[in-house]
Amino acid sequence: MLNTVKNKLIVSCQALENEPLHSPFIMAKMALAAAQGGAAGIRANSVVDILAIKEAVNLPVVGIIKRDYPDSAVFITATTKEIDELATTECEMIALDATSRKRPNGQTLAELVTYAKATYPHKLLMADVATVEDVIVANQLGFDCVSSTLIGYTAESKQDEVAANDFAILKEMLDISHLPLIAEGNIDTPQKAQRVLTLGVHSVVVGSAITRPQLITEKFVNALP
Repeated sequence: MLNTVKNKLIVSCQALENEPLHSPFIMAKMALAAAQGGAAGIRANSVVDILAIKEAVNLPVVGIIKRDYPDSAVFITATTKEIDELATTECEMIALDATSRKRPNGQTLAELVTYAKATYPHKLLMADVATVEDVIVANQLGFDCVSSTLIGYTAESKQDEVAANDFAILKEMLDISHLPLIAEGNIDTPQKAQRVLTLGVHSVVVGSAITRPQLITEKFVNALP
């Protein structure tokens, strides 16, 4: 999969339960539209969405499951349960929260990586990180790639940091990582996507700017007098 998406666009096709497009049928159509537009891969949330997307397109999928736990702020593929569920699909890669935050049920990130590698060796693992320190740990634990997905979603990172200072944090991550770095987060224009690729990231993920029409509409509305 990593070779397939190199220097190309991955489109995140996700809609949570409280969003108007929440439906595996609609997400499959979103993925089909992304494929027709030239996307090289899809990022998707939940088993039902991934199954529907795999029926609709012949593109590699990064699979996640977003689930809230009362004892942790981690919610992207937080435990071995989510890994087991994703393994029932044909997603080529599983992404999980790789931040330093406390995980549900007392499980550690190292335990999750060891479990996934031993139980599902054919599945690639993506580390969703928030800080440079997270990237260092991900490199040590044996992930297959790193993604800047969670910058701005932890107490240790700031929401606007991805694009700030000409993507300074991505440059830092590139400097210390031997794993492919996939840029995701606040990359909301074609120009930003092009820029991060010139910096040396492996590929770029774009979600809200393509697949969340309520947020796209809001940007236009806010720009009007």
